[in-house]
Amino acid sequence: MSRLLDVPRELAEPDERGTLTIGHAVVRKVAQHAADQVPGTARAGKKGANARVGGQDDEVDLALELALHYPAAVRAVVGDVRERVVEEVERITSYQVRTLAVTVSALLPDVPPRVR
Repeated sequence: MSRLLDVPRELAEPDERGTLTIGHAVVRKVAQHAADQVPGTARAGKKGANARVGGQDDEVDLALELALHYPAAVRAVVGDVRERVVEEVERITSYQVRTLAVTVSALLPDVPPRVR
């Protein structure tokens, strides 16, 4: 065992530890994943929700484009998406979601797979 690991090390004050920056690509992935987890959302092919991220510092503006299952209660599902995305982005990144625009680009029917 190394002697270096046995020595307790005191942490610097929080202001002196440095900074953490989370890139917009990470925020985009978190938002897309959160939106895809909401019941009622659908994948168009292999593609789920698509997000765009803007803003600066610790405030972000999000724009989501997604498909829903048909028939779906569009307002209810979009409300659930908004709630889930804001909650997950703020929990995981500690960034504040300033705005969230949601566009429903398709309503996709549940089509059973064809078995041959």
